[in-house]
Amino acid sequence: MEFKFEVTEFSRFLQEELTVSSTEVAFVMQKQEELKAPIPMLLWQYGLVSQSGLDRIFDWLETRY
Repeated sequence: MEFKFEVTEFSRFLQEELTVSSTEVAFVMQKQEELKAPIPMLLWQYGLVSQSGLDRIFDWLETRY
């Protein structure tokens, strides 16, 4: 259950801070399960975040884990 909370918190960060839509978050989560690739990289590869957005994601993750 703790993991679920963390995913929700991360999803909220993506939507509120980086303006990634809930549909885009769901798409990337599905792709992550299929491809077993890191979510931040998928967001960047699919053009959903910029390089600076990717940097912000890594900074956010670093402060939490």
